This record gives sequence, structure tokens and C-alpha cells, in this order.
Amino acid sequence: MAKSKTPENAESPTSSEQTKQDTEAKEPVGTGQPEISKNATNMAMLCHLLAIFTAFIGPLIIWLMKKDDDPFINDQGKEALNFQITVLIAMIASGLLSFVCIGFILMPLVWIVDLVFCIIASIKASGGQAYRYPLSIRLVK
Repeated sequence: MAKSKTPENAESPTSSEQTKQDTEAKEPVGTGQPEISKNATNMAMLCHLLAIFTAFIGPLIIWLMKKDDDPFINDQGKEALNFQITVLIAMIASGLLSFVCIGFILMPLVWIVDLVFCIIASIKASGGQAYRYPLSIRLVK
């Protein structure tokens, strides 16, 4: 009696071939970006988080101390510093506008925007992604 090829009898790849196929499928596609160290991501995240509590002073100190250690820290430190300078300018403008009662509305809004964007930037930096703040004046280049 002749055997017919059914799906049950069909040849399936051996376990070593299957493992090779799985490994090839899971390899990341080259992005051309260098691997960012955990220390660099932590310092970049700290730049953004300290900005919540210390305004531009925390990012300035970290950036000045660590800018030569890693390009990622340099980039994110400058980004955090630029945004905090922009927030400072917005707070001063809000303070001046308090005399005409507009600043009392703007000041809390600026603070909330600062808080939200700093948290988003911290999360992105901890994952090794460079974050660009919207509406930021790029003073430090």
C-alpha cells in the first residue's frame, strides 16, 4: 500500500533548522545607531527629572559635569537646559502679566506643561531615545 503525503506525513523542519529560523527572525534590524550605555540613559533621565524640582540648575550641573562622557548625555542635557530656560522666560512673563490678571492663569498652566513634558522626556531618555521638547528655545547649542 502506498503512503500518501498528508499534512501529518509532510516533512517539517528539524529542530535545529527551526531554531535557526527563529533566531534569524528575532535578530534586530541594524538601525545604524550606537548602543547607549545604561549609565548614559540614567544620567540623561536624571537631567530631565531634576528639572522638575530645581528648574534649570539641576540640568545645568549634570550637563556641565557629564557632557564630555557621552554624546547622549550631552544632547539630552542641552535639551533639558534649553527647555528649562524657556520655562523660566515663560514664568517671568506670567509674573509680569499677573498685574493684569492674565498671569494668574498662565503660571499654573506653564508649570503643568513643564511637569508633563519633563516626565515624558524622562521616560524617553530612560529608554535610550532622544527627546525633543516642543516650543523650546534652543539657546545652548
